[in-house]
Amino acid sequence: MILTLRFDAALGARFERERRQYFPPKRNLIPAHLTLFHALPGSEEPGIIRHLRALADETPPLPLRVSGFRFLGRGVAYEIESPALLALRGDLAKHWKPWLTPQDAQGFRPHVTVQNKVEPEAARSLLQHLQAGFEPAWGIGTGLLLWRYLGGPWELAAEFSFPSDRT
Repeated sequence: MILTLRFDAALGARFERERRQYFPPKRNLIPAHLTLFHALPGSEEPGIIRHLRALADETPPLPLRVSGFRFLGRGVAYEIESPALLALRGDLAKHWKPWLTPQDAQGFRPHVTVQNKVEPEAARSLLQHLQAGFEPAWGIGTGLLLWRYLGGPWELAAEFSFPSDRT
């Protein structure tokens, strides 16, 4: 299972628009996202859902700053700054420590990938293009999304809204 952060509508639309524009279409099987955990155990889904439901009830929306870019070698990602997001993710990592894969146990550097799996020259070109007109932007993390990995595409398993995001 994969846990991601849900964005406010404007920021989410920006990331999704750029992902559709820059990501190779045959490889773009999932929406733009910020991954908190890449591989939570599916066998623990009911407990994960209970824990995330309780956590979301106590979590205010998370301020996010789109601060720059990360060159991925074969792609480009936006770097995201948010002390509140780092704290939330850190608390979850402590709670789920026995389950974490090496990838999820290592340091967390929040980002949103808008291009990947391209030739390095194409990635460098996009990075230069995006940097030319870039200004930092702000957004809000409005909740959490829990996904089932289906060997390529993802299936939404559960959604957890932070309190002020509920209608």
